[in-house]
Amino acid sequence: MKAYIFPGQGAQFEGMGKDLYDAHKEARDLFAEADNILNYKISEIMFNGTAEELRQTKVTQPAIFIHSVITARLLGTDFQPEMVAGHSLGEISALTAARSLSFYDGLKLVYTRAMAMQRACEAKPSTMAAILGLEDNVVEEICSDIDGIVVAANYNSPGQLVISGEWTAVEHACAKAKEAGAKRAMLLPVGGAFHSPLMEMAREELAAAIEKTNFEVPRCAIYQNVTGQAERNPANIKKNLIAQLTGPVKWTQSVRNMIADGATEFIEVGPGKVLQGLVKKIDGNVEAKSA
Repeated sequence: MKAYIFPGQGAQFEGMGKDLYDAHKEARDLFAEADNILNYKISEIMFNGTAEELRQTKVTQPAIFIHSVITARLLGTDFQPEMVAGHSLGEISALTAARSLSFYDGLKLVYTRAMAMQRACEAKPSTMAAILGLEDNVVEEICSDIDGIVVAANYNSPGQLVISGEWTAVEHACAKAKEAGAKRAMLLPVGGAFHSPLMEMAREELAAAIEKTNFEVPRCAIYQNVTGQAERNPANIKKNLIAQLTGPVKWTQSVRNMIADGATEFIEVGPGKVLQGLVKKIDGNVEAKSA
């Protein structure tokens, strides 16, 4: 069975999407539609912007979404997903590719999400860190023992867990992780504490937008971040998507559940190859490649 997976923030690169634009009329039409929806030329920034410009949250998230959804559309009849999943932001790309959301609604939600997260980041200094080489439960225990807000945020693969929270709490957790034998415990170059309680303000803003948006039954099951489980019910999809901003990305669990449900081939749709690498670390027996 084929599982299509969609990347999150960090997969952007300079010149992203220009090859698609040059080669396909459908891509040109969708880039023009995206520029109109956002009321600014995001296509220009994607094609010609600097790495610094592409790192702005208000650009990064829509850019990755646009690239991912256009890539899926250009697969045409070859895009026959039997299951989909997306990492963080990629969950909205997956829902749009699987026709639960229209391109218009998906992009509007992504932009709302990006701006809400940006405001939440500015409201309180916070950060994230990658902990490598420890069991998940050890990292969870370290976080629970620390004063201040720090939580497990991204279960990326066995031995790779990202934590998120207040600066001092995250730094303290990194020190404790090293004492416990972590190979590495390093702060990440991010603007704030994504997938932690510090995103509550953003969660409320996004919830209001999601509640007003029409979600159809997707053409296949989506394995959602906060549960790691297959879902097709639009009401449950909405609830899980709202919970995602303050809840963890259970990527390891999602991939394992997809494999248990029959996935033998994982196809990454969009910029970068990060998710393929994570899938291979989770289970080296399955195939993982770019679309």
